Amino acid sequence: MRQKKDLRLKINNAIKRRVVLMNIGLAHYRVGETDGVSLEMEKWRKVLEKMGHKVFFISGTPDYGEIYIPEMSFHSERFKKIERNAYKELSDYANAEEFKEDILREAGVIEEKLTRVIKENNIELLVPNNILSLGVALPVAIAFTRVIKKLKLKAIAHNHDFYWEREVLSKPTCDFVKECLEEYYPPKDVNIKQVVINEIAKKELFKRKGLDSTVVPNVFDFDQPLWKSDEFNQDLREKLGISPNDIVFLQATRVTDRKAIELAIEVVGEVSRRRQELYGTLYDGREFTPNDRIVMLMPGLIETATNYVEFLKKVAVDENVEIIWCNQIMGAERHDSAGEKMYSLWDMYVVADMITYPSILEGWGNQFLEGLFAKKNMIVFEYPVYLTDIKPLGFEVISLGAQYAERKGTGYVEIPREKIIEAANEAIKLLKDEKEYIRRVEKNFAIGQQHLSYRTLGNKLKEIISSFNS
Repeated sequence: MRQKKDLRLKINNAIKRRVVLMNIGLAHYRVGETDGVSLEMEKWRKVLEKMGHKVFFISGTPDYGEIYIPEMSFHSERFKKIERNAYKELSDYANAEEFKEDILREAGVIEEKLTRVIKENNIELLVPNNILSLGVALPVAIAFTRVIKKLKLKAIAHNHDFYWEREVLSKPTCDFVKECLEEYYPPKDVNIKQVVINEIAKKELFKRKGLDSTVVPNVFDFDQPLWKSDEFNQDLREKLGISPNDIVFLQATRVTDRKAIELAIEVVGEVSRRRQELYGTLYDGREFTPNDRIVMLMPGLIETATNYVEFLKKVAVDENVEIIWCNQIMGAERHDSAGEKMYSLWDMYVVADMITYPSILEGWGNQFLEGLFAKKNMIVFEYPVYLTDIKPLGFEVISLGAQYAERKGTGYVEIPREKIIEAANEAIKLLKDEKEYIRRVEKNFAIGQQHLSYRTLGNKLKEIISSFNS
């Protein structure tokens, strides 16, 4: 009797495995780049493939991934033209009807190509990333919605950003665009499971569209080997002109206005003014002397249409902070070409003593996850999603508070001076206290591993995929 029961159990488990394992298409306008959506897609792919699924990338990026549909391209003039006419000015068409006809014509082209590749690759689950939420590339959203409905596909709309979160997408130029936003961003379809990346988005989606969703946070691979000094990066400090005992604050983000990097510069400036408090042995056994420096490392890509960089340089001069701009030696991955090394962002974390993360707005916060894994203490502005989704997990950081104001005469950000001073006080104490420095980073790493790891993502995805069969 027991043998029969065991056999039935094995058969049932095998049936379940056959039902669950699928060919899955992860779709986005672009893949293989360093934007947050592309990075999360890579994580989803790894986790899904580890679960046993076969994964295809579907995008407008040539020579990366399995399925290329040119009309989806994020970088094309066509993409920019549609966004410009949809939200800025309807200037390239005689009227709204002509614009509508063009959009629907292109949607038909994409629909045909998408239908073909889904059938050719036997894709059973489609995961559009931002395609059904952001409000750009109208033909792509229309095509995906039609194909999901027509083929009765299972779909997970992975909504990283919504159109109502972007000021530039707040003023549709015609009724057709308004209708598209209502119908396709996101569509109401029983076959589409909605996924958002934070609690704020979950509440807003239900309020605006009446759609329930599952929060799947951004995650990190906490089980990979730790980033350490090795043969490749051991010369990085020398390459950057940093001595072994210099104290390094790392601003690992891109350089763009909402990152509020001016706040980080002010904290580093306050620490520098009190450098004598750091003389002697640091948290890791190094000796900091009057001859050593306190520097700020900025490896991120500059992405701003304003005079933000010039503003940051002025703040640095006012605060007497030395910034090392080093994006020119950083690549997506390490490589050595004809003796010219390109280091990864992970190498920058290895040479850092402390991370600054003063962003006032993030959909989640990838650099926060990186700081956790790098086991570095962090100076953090408590942006809205940090408050709702991250802080409740129990992390210990140096806080810049949660309130900011517009810096007079600039349009940039400032916080009360006492917050800058408090953060500098805490940073100095941690840089001098080995026991407390290590206690905090180990605690934060453990919390991240428990709640924000690939294992977390795997469990969430299993639940969502299983719900299609319930």
